[in-house]
Amino acid sequence: QVQLVESGGGTVHVGESLRLTCTCTGISGFVFTQQRVGWHRRAPGKVREIVATNVIGSDTRYVGSVKGRFTLTRDDVINTLYIQMNNLTTEDTALQCGSLGTSWGQGTQVTVSA
Repeated sequence: QVQLVESGGGTVHVGESLRLTCTCTGISGFVFTQQRVGWHRRAPGKVREIVATNVIGSDTRYVGSVKGRFTLTRDDVINTLYIQMNNLTTEDTALQCGSLGTSWGQGTQVTVSA
């Protein structure tokens, strides 16, 4: 059974950066490469928001509020995806979750303080 485990969250100040990691286990490398991967977030009092998604062979898609600041990358050798988050704002405070197809991780909390 596929499992996703995120790490790298924490508390930072406005303008700082974080890099999140989501490791996927329980699947083959081939299956990993065939799936859409993504990062999503849920902020307090808000609905879940798709931050970035990627399918091999296509451009990565970002929600408008993070374009130019966030970068999703993937390592298909170790079934891992990342998101580099730069110039963080208080609006980025949320539980960040990785996804692979229809599977989700538990998330890692990102808190940005002024």
